[in-house]
Amino acid sequence: MSEFEELVDAHYEALYRFGMSLARNADLAADLVQETFCIWAAKGSQLRDRSKAKTWLFTTLHREFLAQRRRASRYADEPPDEEKEEEPGSEDEAERQMDARRALELLGELDETYRAPLALFYLQQHSYKEIAEILEIPIGTVMSRLARGKEMLRKQMTAGPASAPKNILKIEPGLNQHHG
Repeated sequence: MSEFEELVDAHYEALYRFGMSLARNADLAADLVQETFCIWAAKGSQLRDRSKAKTWLFTTLHREFLAQRRRASRYADEPPDEEKEEEPGSEDEAERQMDARRALELLGELDETYRAPLALFYLQQHSYKEIAEILEIPIGTVMSRLARGKEMLRKQMTAGPASAPKNILKIEPGLNQHHG
């Protein structure tokens, strides 16, 4: 297996989930990941410290998302279709997935300013320092955006149905995994 194939195997799913959290559309997320790996194929050899490949990939995906959003705003069309959800299995699993889906839905409604740091922290388990590098913002800004974003989500969750969880931060990572 080539170094490139190993890199794709190691980071594809996490990049796809981050792409989904930003783009909120499976096709756009897949396009972002593909473009990120194409850029790596062209420019990755310039990275001197290979231990920073993961951060480089996430930063590149985020930049591509922002560029794509700028291009799309020039040609504003219809908003993207919502993705269909899979049916859950057991009742406990159904309730847990319903809470997680509600939290992810609300996360998707947040402005990208707060959505990206929250997705990187809770869905991808990046550190504050890694998030600061990926988003190219100071670490203090990461901390304040996470705090404000969490507060916004808490308010949205408590304003929702009575069955909505009071604290979405207990959601287990990986509930939004893409199978395919």
